[in-house]
Amino acid sequence: MFHMRNQFFAGMVSVLAMAGAAQAEDIYKIGISAGLTGYAATVDRAWSDGVQTAVDVLNAKGGIMGRKLEVVVEDNRSNPQEAVTVYRKMVSSDGVNIFSSGCVSAGNAAAAPMVAKSEIPMILCSILPKQERDVVWAFTTLPPAGFEIEKRFEYLRDKTQIRKVGVLHDPTPYALLQKDVAEKVAEKFGIEVVAVEAYKQDDADLSVQLSKMQAAGAGAVMKIGLGGTTLTAAKNLKQLGSDMLLLTSLEDLAVFKPVAEVLGDKFFFVASPSQVFEAYPDGPLKQAIGQFLQPWREKFGDRDPNWASRGWDSIMLTAAAIEKGQSFEGPAVRENLEKITGFQGTTGTYDFAPDKHQGISTNPFVVAQIIDGQVRIAQ
Repeated sequence: MFHMRNQFFAGMVSVLAMAGAAQAEDIYKIGISAGLTGYAATVDRAWSDGVQTAVDVLNAKGGIMGRKLEVVVEDNRSNPQEAVTVYRKMVSSDGVNIFSSGCVSAGNAAAAPMVAKSEIPMILCSILPKQERDVVWAFTTLPPAGFEIEKRFEYLRDKTQIRKVGVLHDPTPYALLQKDVAEKVAEKFGIEVVAVEAYKQDDADLSVQLSKMQAAGAGAVMKIGLGGTTLTAAKNLKQLGSDMLLLTSLEDLAVFKPVAEVLGDKFFFVASPSQVFEAYPDGPLKQAIGQFLQPWREKFGDRDPNWASRGWDSIMLTAAAIEKGQSFEGPAVRENLEKITGFQGTTGTYDFAPDKHQGISTNPFVVAQIIDGQVRIAQ
C-alpha cells in the first residue's frame, strides 16, 4: 500500500511538472534590451512602456492566437558592452522568443551576431546592424536617418533666410549617420555646413563648439543626439548672446520643454506625428495613432507618446507576422515579417521585404516648436 501511494504521488508530481512546462510553453516572451539608465533613459523607458501597453491590450483580448505574452526587460545602462550581457541573459536564462529592443544602436549591433545565431528575430527602435548576416534577423521601426535631417533643411530653406549651419553631434552610430547625411545633402537644399563639432553625452558645457559655429557664420545649429545636452546647448547659446537657431533631433517632449523655456521661438525640433496628434490631418495614420493613444493616455496621461508608439508598433508587427504564418517559431516569424506590406503604424506605413528591413520609406516628420507650453507645427 505504501509503495502504491508513493507511486501515486510521484505520478502526480510528474503530471504537475508537465502541466507547468506546458503552461510556460504557452507564454510568448518578448525581450527588451533598454537603456533604462544613462543617456537613452528617457526614450528607452517610453519604448518599453509602449511595448508593455501593446502587450496588455493584446493579452486582454486573449493574446496572439490564444497564447499570452510576457515582457522581459533588462537595463543595458545605455552601454553597448552591458547590452551584450543582458541579451545573453535573456537568450540563455529567460528563453525569450523575440526581441523588441530600445534605441541604443551600438548595443543592439554588438549583440546581433549572438541573437542571429540563436535564430531570434529583433524588432528595434534603433538603426540596423551593419553586418548583412545580422540584418537578416533584425528589423527596425526607425525611419531612415536622412528624414530628420531633410525636414530641418526644408524648414530653413522654405521658412528662413538662413543658409549656413553648424552640425553638433554625439558619438553614437545613429548620430554619426545623421551627421554624414547632413554633410552630403545640405547643398541640395541650398544650405552650407560651415562647422561640424562633436560632443560627449556627459559634457557639461558646449560653449566652445557653439562659439566656433558662430564664428564660422552659422545661423543655426543642427544638434544630433539625445539627452540633457540639448538643454546644455540652449543655456550656452543664451550665455553667448547668440542669435543662432537650435534645431534638434527627435526626443521626448519632457526634455524639450525646459529648452523651450530658455530659447523660446529660437528652438525647433523634429516631431513625429504622435507628438502633434491634434494638429495632424485626418486619415489612416491619425486613426492608427488614436488606437494607440487611448490605452496609452489611460495609463500615462499626457506623457510624450512618440517612442512609446513605436514600441507599440513593434508588438503589432510581431502579432501580424505570427498570424500571417500561423507560427510562433523564430524562423517563421522572421520570414513573415519580411512579407508585411501596407501595415499602418503610428509613425508611418511599414513595407518590409527580404532586402528591406527598414519598413518606413515615406517621411512622416514635421518641424515643431513649443510656444506657451503648447506643442505646435512650426509655421
